[in-house]
Amino acid sequence: MTQDHTAGPTAAPENPAPWRPSRTVAVVLAGGTGTRLGLGIPKQLLKIAGKPIIEHTLAVFEAAPEIDEIVVLMATGHVADAQQIVDKAGFRKVTKVIEGGDTRNATTRIALDAVGEGDCNILFHDAVRPLVSGRIVRECVNALWTYSAVDVAIPSADTIVQVDEDDCITDIPVRSSLRRGQTPQAFRSGTIREAYRLAEGDPHFAATDDCGVVLRYLPGTPIKVIDGSDENIKVTHPVDVHLADKLFQLAAAQAPRVTDERSYTEELTGRTIVVFGGSYGIGHDLAELARRYGAQVFPFSRSSTGTHVERAEDVEAALKTAFEATGRIDHVVVTAGILEKGALAEMDQDTMDRVLQVNFVGPVIVARQSLPYLQQTKGQLLLYTSSSYTRGRARYALYSSTKAALVNLTQALSDEWAEFGVRVNCINPERTATPMRTKAFGEEPEHTLLAAETVAQSSLDVLISDLTGQVIDVRRAPGEVPAQAGSPRAERDASPAGIG
Repeated sequence: MTQDHTAGPTAAPENPAPWRPSRTVAVVLAGGTGTRLGLGIPKQLLKIAGKPIIEHTLAVFEAAPEIDEIVVLMATGHVADAQQIVDKAGFRKVTKVIEGGDTRNATTRIALDAVGEGDCNILFHDAVRPLVSGRIVRECVNALWTYSAVDVAIPSADTIVQVDEDDCITDIPVRSSLRRGQTPQAFRSGTIREAYRLAEGDPHFAATDDCGVVLRYLPGTPIKVIDGSDENIKVTHPVDVHLADKLFQLAAAQAPRVTDERSYTEELTGRTIVVFGGSYGIGHDLAELARRYGAQVFPFSRSSTGTHVERAEDVEAALKTAFEATGRIDHVVVTAGILEKGALAEMDQDTMDRVLQVNFVGPVIVARQSLPYLQQTKGQLLLYTSSSYTRGRARYALYSSTKAALVNLTQALSDEWAEFGVRVNCINPERTATPMRTKAFGEEPEHTLLAAETVAQSSLDVLISDLTGQVIDVRRAPGEVPAQAGSPRAERDASPAGIG
């Protein structure tokens, strides 16, 4: 369907009045039944990455500052299920969870009635697109200041062919002008209401999306297209479930930077931070930085305090020391780790045991023993992974696999501990200048490595944020040159344990 841009009775006036919406409402359309997935429940209730798909989707709009209100249109017979998810997750922006219609068009009409009269922005989004980004939401809302209808789409990587009833090609459109539509679709409320009002008089009316209704019945209305993303997939077929689950695992958040140093002081003064692996490298720099802002920091390591993270009694004693000294533990950080290179078949048993114990069993022990303390303060556990977690690397298979395990541990514990108000996150730094890395790889060009101080700063940003269940990428800024891994500061208290 193409749009006629010639002026007509429905065309927008040349000098329309300024748009002044009273609020912005996200309408989450969750009317699917999961037939194509072969499920006995609606697909939006299927769990991915530990949570129902619809919960992931609602969380994006709940977190978006541009969204004031959320209305959920749920499949028949499952309104109570959706309401329970909303209540448990504590989504404060959700004002209505109601039953949708038999068709997408009928559901939109119900949604318009639920939103009510008055000028507002309305975003319609498929509940089964849980990987929609805050950037897409923001750009949709911003575009409504200029346009009264907005769509989201991505370029087509495939050639599209048009066929007849015998499946023979009748046309091959030019790919450069084609896009693959996604959601949300955003509208000024008056525009979408008027389009549906006109559609009611058409006995042949049928459309699969709301921009199509505007395109057909308000042909003088420009529909702006903003860039979607490849990750914003719709979970429709069985393979989509696996793809979405993997995308959630690999999705990396950005640490929210605090530009006002006073904010660090306000957040950290009087807080207690325990750092396992805090004698040098990232752990040491994090401890020093946190102290500067008023935190009480207790660094423990094998070399400085004789603390082995793989020994439960050592971890218990370390946590007890910090708690008895300050009466609280707000954050627990685990930077301890070792990197042993070599083919797995040639690695001796002692080395294998040490890598597995320090890199994975240790963080598990720390997590278990930290929980009672972190429950009291609604604090955070911070772990560290490596870029090798996405794909195992030859000659350090155990290191790669334990780092992948820490990502899974982070995501699992963030779900388990949500009811306690305890957050769990994982830092994923690129190659970092630490003594551990120098020992494993030798001297490397400075400009190719991240400074340990940079990772420590990002770690601090995560500790004072509301993030949970996230893998936070830390990358070098253009032109950044780290401190020499072999410098006196970097070599201070060097031992086999560390992070890099």
